[in-house]
Amino acid sequence: MIDHFGINCADLDAAAAFYDKVLGTLGHRRIMDFGVAIGYGTQGPQFWISTFEGVGPNREMHLAFSAPDAAGVRTFFDAAVEAGAEVLHEPRLWPEYHEGYYGAFVRDPDGNNVEAVCHTGG
Repeated sequence: MIDHFGINCADLDAAAAFYDKVLGTLGHRRIMDFGVAIGYGTQGPQFWISTFEGVGPNREMHLAFSAPDAAGVRTFFDAAVEAGAEVLHEPRLWPEYHEGYYGAFVRDPDGNNVEAVCHTGG
């Protein structure tokens, strides 16, 4: 059901030091680091920490749901838009994440960044 999720941090360096240490005790490690976003996992990044300019005390959370294929991503997106979600990113390939990453992003009623993703391409 859940592909990956992420939280925004006021102090990314402090958060990274914390998660490097505590997740390491569970056998997880830093897999990707984009400077403003760091992905942790065992084989692929499933938990992300990030920051952005102006991050405040009520920070949005990111949650990505697994979709079986690109059609599932598009169906999720269409249903979210029909339900009134704000569009963040329409369905498309995201090669900067990895080959075959196909996702769509919307904002839920509480302001969270919610995604549907498959890893089989568009």
